[in-house]
Amino acid sequence: MTAQSDARFATEEYLRHIMLDYMQMTEFVKEPFIVAKAEGIRFWDVHGKEYLDGLAGVYVVNVGYGNPRMLEAVRRQLETLPFNPPMHATNPRAVELASLLAEVAPGDLNTARLVDSGSEANEAAFKLARQYHRQTGNPGKYKILSRYLSYHGATGSAMSAGGVGYRKTLYEPAAVGFLHTYPPYCYRCPYEKTYPGCEVFCARTIRSMIEWEDPRSIAAIIVEPISNTGGIITPPMEYLKILRQLCDEYNILLIFDEMITGFGRTGGLFAANTFDVVPDILCCGKGMSSGYAPLAAALVREPIAKAFWGAPGTEFAHGHTYAGNPVSCAAGLASIREILERKLPENARKVGAHLVKRLEGLRHFGIIGDIRGKGLLIGVEFVKDPATKTQFAPGVNIGLRIGKQALRNGLLLRFDPHWIAFGPPLIVTEADIDQMVAILEQSIREVLREL
Repeated sequence: MTAQSDARFATEEYLRHIMLDYMQMTEFVKEPFIVAKAEGIRFWDVHGKEYLDGLAGVYVVNVGYGNPRMLEAVRRQLETLPFNPPMHATNPRAVELASLLAEVAPGDLNTARLVDSGSEANEAAFKLARQYHRQTGNPGKYKILSRYLSYHGATGSAMSAGGVGYRKTLYEPAAVGFLHTYPPYCYRCPYEKTYPGCEVFCARTIRSMIEWEDPRSIAAIIVEPISNTGGIITPPMEYLKILRQLCDEYNILLIFDEMITGFGRTGGLFAANTFDVVPDILCCGKGMSSGYAPLAAALVREPIAKAFWGAPGTEFAHGHTYAGNPVSCAAGLASIREILERKLPENARKVGAHLVKRLEGLRHFGIIGDIRGKGLLIGVEFVKDPATKTQFAPGVNIGLRIGKQALRNGLLLRFDPHWIAFGPPLIVTEADIDQMVAILEQSIREVLREL
């Protein structure tokens, strides 16, 4: 079927039969965006219009579209074994993938619970943490501490751990046992402090929260090393190390949600490498298969995994039909090897530095307040007045307007009312970045002309 014949699907006649993620369909049908094909860092919609993918889909397609190694791995596995009976067996590619993850993951994160999505990986992490404490003599530990402005998935417990109110209000009451603290948002510190004079108060104050809640009740702390939904909130280097120290002191498991930051995006293979902190459970996905098949995992440290290896009844009581699917695992193996052999984390550092330099060159517009992130995960916060950090009035939605205009001009970005973010495939070049920033610059100019 050609892109031209697919164009008919960009009509309300067909679109009224589908619900999209976080999308009001009455608005979507006004400017329907339906992708038909892709290659490298570009894709084309059903009308044949070309776009630069400045978001890797949604921080996923790290090795780019149409990668020959990926296509061959998936094709070969489909011909050999597309599915295995999950309640009775596994398959060679799943075992091979778990072994490769154990080899490349930081520290002693050497056991993998394979699943299909980020939500599932985080759900598995919460259950692992609670069952681990029950089986090691601390059955009262069940609470999960997370942060406001975080996102950990759309399923029940993952949504409850998330810290964005409007994404869960409709479905509350949330699951029991989820607590929230303030994020390390240095540009707009909730504690009205300034780094480095604050001595990372946002991390240190978590000690009081733990003690006031009772350490005997807290099972885990989950954080995104860099938080996407809050606007690429990037902590000081000391922040995660302080959390690690607190978790060690109070026998709390530290969970990193590395769905976005994993597999090269921050300039290390994992953000755990970038920040030099090893969590007890590392949840990863997205770039692990580069989007060629659904795949995610919860990676577990050796001492945690040992609690599930023993007498009947101590096994992890958890399962998904497609977990460890051989096609997905084949895609994961090919993606990880491509990332390692082509040194894509190093490219993320190099090209990411170029991106930041180019974005700094847009400050002449007078609306750029902060540029933050690591590697090829970079956010730009827009403000009405950079000197005072005053935001645009509610309803202006400057980030949304700039992001939507960039899409009309042929560039996909992540955008919210006050910020936009870049997260292109890790194969991107400095010349590609120059093209992307040129489109962003044009889009900013066009939006400001309308204000």
